[in-house]
Amino acid sequence: MPELPEVETVRKGLEKKLNFFVIKRIDILRSSTVSFPKEQENFIDGLLNSLVFKWHRRGKYLIAELKKSNKKNHYSLENERFTQNNGYLVVHLRMTGYFNWFEKPNPPCKHTRIRFFDQNDNELRFIDMRSFGKVWWINNKLVPGKIIKGLGSLGPEPFSKEFNFNYLKEQFSKRKKSIKSVLLDQTIIAGIGNIYADESLYEAGISPFRQAKKIKNEELIKLRSSVIEVLKKSIGSGGTTFSDFRDIEGSNGNYSMQANVYRRTGEKCHRCSNLIERNKIAGRSTHWCRNCQK
Repeated sequence: MPELPEVETVRKGLEKKLNFFVIKRIDILRSSTVSFPKEQENFIDGLLNSLVFKWHRRGKYLIAELKKSNKKNHYSLENERFTQNNGYLVVHLRMTGYFNWFEKPNPPCKHTRIRFFDQNDNELRFIDMRSFGKVWWINNKLVPGKIIKGLGSLGPEPFSKEFNFNYLKEQFSKRKKSIKSVLLDQTIIAGIGNIYADESLYEAGISPFRQAKKIKNEELIKLRSSVIEVLKKSIGSGGTTFSDFRDIEGSNGNYSMQANVYRRTGEKCHRCSNLIERNKIAGRSTHWCRNCQK
């Protein structure tokens, strides 16, 4: 599943590519991809003639601010006709979702779920092989976090000021679960998944099996720094591709080539040459170095 760095990479690509993208036509090829509104016609009618104004990321969610004009046949940013808020387009890529951009007509592949066309017939295409991805249109009278429960319950972003030692100390000190399980809990920290939990714990020298409440203060300080460092490094590499993830240009992420433990079972640790091991924690594959992580 795409995690924070992959979703941030997609956000940057969308922000760069969708310059004055006004939604003029929508083709829904798989109705179950639209999660809200329930009626497909309401989803389409709500989004038509909307300017995709700005893209944001919250955890693993992509959120586009929408603007609308009362003028249906003429668009001009200079005349500031797009002044009416039209809510948000929210996307969760889940396991295999990604976007492609086409400036020329291109027949949809069998995994195409939704096609958005602008006033110049440019196409933003949402593709999802396993069809777990979801898309919402939340009108400006509703609060996205109340409609999308997973969005409303997210913990702080790893790059935010709220993600500090005091917060981690408070959260970890009352939890008996493994530190790996706590890192994966989106209500505690937003955006970290399996890859970056494993990599952050390796960087911090902490065994993924230890109880969160038993992590020492100096280890928490190191873990916080490691999480931020690993995520920044991955964003700089365009995220990680082990199977399906790709950015809007169709390129794979390169962080997998820098991974220290994730999917390196049986290979030598870069630090000590001990063999990387693999086990499961809370049903998730976990990779670690027994020698470097205590």
